[in-house]
Amino acid sequence: MDRAGVAVRADGIRDVQRALPEEVPVAMVYDGSTQAVMMATPMDIADFAHGFAFTEGAVTALDQIEGFELAEHPAGIEARLWLRPDRRDAIAARRRYMAGPVGCGLCGIDSLEEAVRPLPHVGGDLRLAHAEIAGATDRLRDCQPLHDKTRATHAAGFLRPGEGMVMAREDVGRHNALDKLIGALLRQGIDPAGGAIVMSSRLSVELLQKCAVAGCPMLIAVSAPTAHAVRLAEGAGITLAVCAQGDGFVLYTHLQRVVPEVSDVA
Repeated sequence: MDRAGVAVRADGIRDVQRALPEEVPVAMVYDGSTQAVMMATPMDIADFAHGFAFTEGAVTALDQIEGFELAEHPAGIEARLWLRPDRRDAIAARRRYMAGPVGCGLCGIDSLEEAVRPLPHVGGDLRLAHAEIAGATDRLRDCQPLHDKTRATHAAGFLRPGEGMVMAREDVGRHNALDKLIGALLRQGIDPAGGAIVMSSRLSVELLQKCAVAGCPMLIAVSAPTAHAVRLAEGAGITLAVCAQGDGFVLYTHLQRVVPEVSDVA
């Protein structure tokens, strides 16, 4: 939406009109029971719901979701999923109710163990060239129309060797943007193992966890990682390429996936 404001600058004060991103409560409802409530940008909610269910362990494959619908209310949006009966025990084991602010992807978990849950090891033969990695965040910026309007959103994109940025999703929350991207990849039958996820943010634990669960072997970001994210990436077999801004990047883990020339491995 557009909102009037007052811009205060060294050379004076003037009225301005700025586009601001919306954020609304999105309830993830599994078989009639609310599992989580996240504050999110109300676009690509189907991707968000499917990606969230996958990265948070409600399902391990999308065919375990037997039904889906969106229900809009004055107070927000319900993303209603009906799951295969055998997934109910998995949900009970990872029960959480979250009123999630956009800066946090771990709010409301039941125990410290859940915050550092074991991650799958990511293998595969992905190779990306120096130039592809260095230019990845610039390519992501070309896929952020909402950010262009508002200057207030994050993005997650999927980079494939020799193809560039093939998909991107935006949200006020960086972890929400990543869930939307992973959901979109899975719904379109695109294997996350075939490329790198690119983030417009710093890399923290929950982003690394979601990347590992999705089976993506490389995570590229415009900013730096936390120390714990690096430790998790090392153990999970994920390559971290950070501070990627046109002329170069910094590598922390599993350097073998980065090659001088463009790879033809997709």
